[in-house]
Amino acid sequence: MSPTSERRWDRAQVARLVDHTLLKPEATADQVGAVVAEAAELGAAAVCVSPSMVAVAAAVDSARVPVAAVVGFPSGKHLPAVKAQEAALAVADGATEIDMVIDVGAALAGDFTGVGADIAAVRAAVPDAVLKVILESAALLELAGDAVLIAACRAAEDAGADFVKTSTGFHPSGGASVHAVTLMAATVGGRLGVKASGGIRTAEDALAMLEAGATRLGLSGTRAVLEGLSA
Repeated sequence: MSPTSERRWDRAQVARLVDHTLLKPEATADQVGAVVAEAAELGAAAVCVSPSMVAVAAAVDSARVPVAAVVGFPSGKHLPAVKAQEAALAVADGATEIDMVIDVGAALAGDFTGVGADIAAVRAAVPDAVLKVILESAALLELAGDAVLIAACRAAEDAGADFVKTSTGFHPSGGASVHAVTLMAATVGGRLGVKASGGIRTAEDALAMLEAGATRLGLSGTRAVLEGLSA
């Protein structure tokens, strides 16, 4: 951690940019409730949970933390109509933010019309929700390079996304990288937010993503990351 970064980003500032996340398939209602309570204690921006757990998270009235739900997770290989319905149901259950996964194969094939239509279907289904579009940046960069990630960002922006997001955290290619975040931030130019997620486990990791241009972080180990920062 550089001295400059430590002065710029204190614990409370970083906490306000965190989606405190629990997406494990084995997560229970009690664990989701605990994550919501912890997010409120830490001052996180939101909690991010699976669609079936949105109602549980939203019911923790004492916390009053915004709830984000993942859609088309983790493969993205769902029909657009299914993603749209999943998003609509999550919002009906209390989600105010949606993190959807694109069809990564379509992006790799250069079908950005299809990628955009997929995103637009979800946007139309939840017009008032914050829409974050998960690009699986590590996979796109590994298999196709910078140009495809740039094109995916542009497709997300054209389709009405509010954020582009690096990763599900479940893909074997890996999660967020400084290179991906830098490229995504340069592409969207401040018009969209950039969420870095996947593999961010330390304060140093988090600061590196913020310095690269991330405006939101997806963390499951939020407390440990924040404890590495000055108060």
